[in-house]
Amino acid sequence: MVCSLFLSNSSTATTISSPLVLSHKLCTQEHTKKGIYFSTPISRSPRIGLASIKCAVDAPYEGNIPKFPRMNVWDPYKRLGISPYASEEEIWSSRNFLMQQYAGHETSEESIEAAFEKLLMTSFRERKKTKINLKTRLKKKVEESPPWVKNLLDFVELPPVEVIFRRLFLFAFMGGWSIMNSAEGGPAFQVAVSLAACIYFLNEKTKSLGRAFIIGLGALAAGWVCGSVCVPVIPTVIIPPTWTLELMTSLVSYLFLFLGCTFLK
Repeated sequence: MVCSLFLSNSSTATTISSPLVLSHKLCTQEHTKKGIYFSTPISRSPRIGLASIKCAVDAPYEGNIPKFPRMNVWDPYKRLGISPYASEEEIWSSRNFLMQQYAGHETSEESIEAAFEKLLMTSFRERKKTKINLKTRLKKKVEESPPWVKNLLDFVELPPVEVIFRRLFLFAFMGGWSIMNSAEGGPAFQVAVSLAACIYFLNEKTKSLGRAFIIGLGALAAGWVCGSVCVPVIPTVIIPPTWTLELMTSLVSYLFLFLGCTFLK
C-alpha cells in the first residue's frame, strides 16, 4: 500500500509518494505541528495484492506453449528422435508428431521443419546416387558383353511407362476375353485382333509395314511354339478344367506379342 504526503504551504498542496509500506494506523495519523498530513487511498479488495501484478515484459515468449527441447541439436536424426537407419515413412511420422505436439511455437516448428527437410534432401541424394550407380553398372555390363549380345540389345528399347501400361492393358484384356469365351469356342478371333494390334504398333514405331509384319508374325510364332512346349509340362492340378491347350497357348502368344510390339524396335 502506498501512502501520499500532502504539504500544506499556502494555497497549493504538494503530493509526495512514499515507497514505504505503512500501517493503516500510521497513515491516518495527523501531524499538525509540521503541516504534514498522511492519508491513505480507498482500501482495495484483499484478494488483489501487489504480488499478483505482473509486468508484460516478464511474461515468457509465446505464452505457455511448450518449447521443443532439442532445437539446438545439430544431428537431424537426433533432433527428430529417430534412428539413422529410419525409413522415409518413419521420418514423416516423427515430423508430423512433433509439429502437432509443438504447434504454435514458431521457433520449435522452424527447427523441426529444418531437420525434416535436411533428411529428405539426404534421402533424395542417396536414391539418385543409387540410380546413377545402377545405370553405370548396366552400361558397363553391356560394354563388357560379347558382340552378339550388343547386336541383340540394339533391337531393344525401353518406351515410356505410359506406353507400356496401355499396351499391357490391351493384351491383358484380350487374354481375359479369351478365358471368358473358352467354353464357347477357341480364341482364334482374339489372337487375330492381338496380331493386328501388334503390327499396328510396330508400324507406328518403325515406319515400315513389312518389318512390322515380320516382327509381329515372328512374335506370334515364337509364342505359339513356346506355349505348345511349356504348357503340357505344367501340372494339371493348378490348371482350371475349362482351360484347354489352345487357350493356354494363346495366352503365351499374347505375352510374346506384347513384348514384341513394346520393346522391339
